[in-house]
Amino acid sequence: MLPRTLPEPNLFLPAQGEPVLRWGVIGAGWIAGFFVDAVHAHTAQKVVAVGARVSTRAESFARAHGIPTAHTTVDALLDDPGVDVVYVAAPQSEHLSLGLRAIAAGKHVLIEKPLATNAADAQRLVDAARGAGVFLMEAMWTRYLPQTLMIRRLIDDGILGEVRSVISDHGQPLADDPNHRLLQAGTGGGALLDLGIYPIQLDSMVLGEPSSITAVGSLTATGVDATSTVVLGHGSEQSTLMTSILTRTPTVASICGTDASIEIDGPFHIPTAFALRSRDLFEEPVVWSDTSGVALMDGLAWEATALAGYVGAGRAESPLHTHAETVSILATIDEARRQLGAL
Repeated sequence: MLPRTLPEPNLFLPAQGEPVLRWGVIGAGWIAGFFVDAVHAHTAQKVVAVGARVSTRAESFARAHGIPTAHTTVDALLDDPGVDVVYVAAPQSEHLSLGLRAIAAGKHVLIEKPLATNAADAQRLVDAARGAGVFLMEAMWTRYLPQTLMIRRLIDDGILGEVRSVISDHGQPLADDPNHRLLQAGTGGGALLDLGIYPIQLDSMVLGEPSSITAVGSLTATGVDATSTVVLGHGSEQSTLMTSILTRTPTVASICGTDASIEIDGPFHIPTAFALRSRDLFEEPVVWSDTSGVALMDGLAWEATALAGYVGAGRAESPLHTHAETVSILATIDEARRQLGAL
C-alpha cells in the first residue's frame, strides 16, 4: 500500500546561510527577464548588471527589471569587479564562446540549457571551469524545483520499488516562423536540444546513462529535427521519450516502478503536481502539489539559490546535476540527432 502522507522535501529556501552573490546577466531576451524577476522576487541574490550585444537593449532591459548597471559591451560586464557570477542567457549557439569568456574572467557561471550544442563543447566548458577553479552549472531549473526534490526522495526511500521506465513528452508548436532560431541548422536548432532535453534529463536523473539509444522522427526543410521518439535502453528496460516543435503535446511524465509509479502533471518541467499511484489499479492515488507559492517561471529562482549555496560550500559543480551527467545527456542528444540525420 502507498503511504498516505508524504515527507516534506528539503527546499532551496533563501537566506539559509548561502552567500549573497552579485549577478551579471548576458542577454536581454525573454528568459533573462523571467530569471531576473524570479531572483528579485524569491531569493536573497542580487542582479547588479546586464550586458548585451546591443547596448540599447541592455539599457532598456536594466530599466525594465530594476538592474542598476547596463554595460555597453559583454566584455565590460565580464571585466566588472562587482560581478561574482554570470548568467548566460544568450542563444545556445553562443553558450560555448560566452561561457569560456566568463570562465576566463574568473566568474562563476550559470549557462542556460543546453550547456552547449554538443557534448564535446560542453566538456570544453567543464575542463575550462575546472582549470580556472570557478563554479559552472547548466541552468536545468527543473532539477531544483520542489516536485523534483520530492520525487528524488520517494525514489531514494524505495517507495517505487525498482524503477523500470520513464515515459515523457515535450512538444510546442515553435516552427511557424521561418526565421525562428530553432529552425536554423548548425546553431543548436531543432526540438531535441531545446525541448527534448527535458524528458532526456528526467530519464538520466532516474535511470542514469542509457546503454542503447534508438531515435526515429522527422526533419524540417532546414534540416533540423522537428519531431522524434527516442527509446533509451537501460539493460533489459526501456524508456520512451517524445518531442516536437510542430505541435503541442501533453508535456507530462511518468516514472514507473515495480511497486508504484509517479505521474507528473503537465507541463512537467515547471512547478506542478504529481500523483503517486500504487501497482494496485483500484487503490486511491496520493496527490502532491507544489504549495511553495513560487509558480510558473518564478520557479527559476530555485536554481539561483541552489547555485549560491553550492558556491558558498566551495563546490565546483551541482551534486544534483553533475558535469559528467550534463555532458552525458548531451551525448545522448548528439546520438539521437545523428540517427535522425539532423544538421
